[in-house]
Amino acid sequence: MTGPGAPAAAGAPPAAASARATRAPSVTPVFVRLKLTVIRNGLRRSRGRAIGWSAGVGFSMLYALGLGAGMIALRGGHYAPAAAVALAVCLGLGWAVMPLFFFGGDDTLDPTRLAMLPLRPRRLTTALLVSSLIGVGPLFTVLVSTGAVVAVAHGGPAAVVAVCAVVLLLVTCVALSRAVAAANTRLLTSRRGRDLALLSGLFVAVGAQLVNLGVSSLSSDGGLRRITAAASVLRWIPPAPVVDAVRSTGQGAYGLAAVQLLYGVVVLAAILRWWYRSLFRLMVSPDASTVVAAADAARSAGRAGWPARAARLLPGRLVGGRTGTVMERQFHYLWRDPRSRASLATGLAVGLLLPLVAVVQHGTVYQCLWAAGLLGMQLYNQFGMDGSAFWTVAATISTRRDAALELRGRALALVAIAVPYVTVVTAGAALLLGRLAALPETLGLAFAFLGALTATGAYASVRFPYAVPHDNPFGNAAPGQGGLVALNVFGGTLSGAVCCLPVLALSVGLHLTGHNALLWTVLPAGMAYGAAVGAVALRFTAPRLLGRLPEILAAVGRV
Repeated sequence: MTGPGAPAAAGAPPAAASARATRAPSVTPVFVRLKLTVIRNGLRRSRGRAIGWSAGVGFSMLYALGLGAGMIALRGGHYAPAAAVALAVCLGLGWAVMPLFFFGGDDTLDPTRLAMLPLRPRRLTTALLVSSLIGVGPLFTVLVSTGAVVAVAHGGPAAVVAVCAVVLLLVTCVALSRAVAAANTRLLTSRRGRDLALLSGLFVAVGAQLVNLGVSSLSSDGGLRRITAAASVLRWIPPAPVVDAVRSTGQGAYGLAAVQLLYGVVVLAAILRWWYRSLFRLMVSPDASTVVAAADAARSAGRAGWPARAARLLPGRLVGGRTGTVMERQFHYLWRDPRSRASLATGLAVGLLLPLVAVVQHGTVYQCLWAAGLLGMQLYNQFGMDGSAFWTVAATISTRRDAALELRGRALALVAIAVPYVTVVTAGAALLLGRLAALPETLGLAFAFLGALTATGAYASVRFPYAVPHDNPFGNAAPGQGGLVALNVFGGTLSGAVCCLPVLALSVGLHLTGHNALLWTVLPAGMAYGAAVGAVALRFTAPRLLGRLPEILAAVGRV
């Protein structure tokens, strides 16, 4: 008897027969084709995009081949095991943090786009894992990890374990990347996630400089010895154990190799479990954001109130009246506006990084002047950061005094951050370099430079304003205004350096005449000069701000 009403086959339980009848086909091939289609269609958008992608892939593969060949060159050497486990840890760390900074650049990392499809999280996990193995990143990882395992593989059993280690390391890295993306999807698709993407360039730049310092340190005689000393700890940080299992196998320690491989498998299982639970929460559990909206709004209001509380901590004579109102508004901008926050964070981070480079490379304490310079540059094009909202400020400026107080409040808001920051950075660098005697002189030059940039920045903002596009997070000027940006950056820095020449001349004169005991006078002279030149420039610029309000409004509102 056949047909829909026929009984189950003899010997087969009805439940098993029903499960086989309703079992859906695998969606993994569909996701693999979808991943290839996404890559192909992305390259078809424009010829420039295809050329840029091809060039990037070419450079990445050349770097991977070079790194892998370098690891193979260490084969049989004393430092090969330590370098292999260190490289494995770096690969795992890179895959873990990559979604946090480049989430917006890869739409396939967002599992919420698949939430409306009739897919269970377990099947979706398998399909996403297999499709994620296609791309430049996995190929890069395979090439580099192959070089790492070849460097420590000796003998036939070690070669077999090496193949398993490469596969296990690749799957662990890819699964870790997907698990991190799924666990942070709510954050990375929110406003704060977009703020993080805006800061990604800063993290990459700072990280590249730190990597450069690390490579420079490793190139010295004691660099690889330090890595070897740390290898006993690194070899147990996932996914390094699977690479170190190859070394253990080559040395005949089969029990240790089995433990290390088992450890790697357990870590992979834990990552996959974490990823599954994150997908389940995203696709099956209801989104409670509407339920707790009021509580979130209250918490956001509480967090947003810190600039006002911080402003009240400033001296009363500086925070009173319109000046205090302007300062409080600027603090709100620095906290709530992604562009203002990213600009300030960049100045703070790079201003700290350059003195750190000086400390590591035993440079000069005068590199701390970068901290003052990068923060002082924040005052250039200060109206352009307001955008079209500047008309609300312009509507309140009707007299020369209003213009002077507006400029003063903006300048003091930045000075309130810059002065203690520059003091701490300079004092720390002088202490680490053993140049405490140069601290007063360096601080005096830094404060003079900060005052000079405050002066020239106020005038440049009024005389050469330009619009900042708010729809492009990586654009710093509207089309056709690149010349104004260059004029503000290079011309402003040069004019600021020229303005603080009197204090610099005092410092150089004391050095040349041998009056080193009087170098401390550069500190009060620099403080007084920076405050004076800033105050004079603000007084000089105020009437020009009042007269150029229509031009500034037209310039900053043009996006």
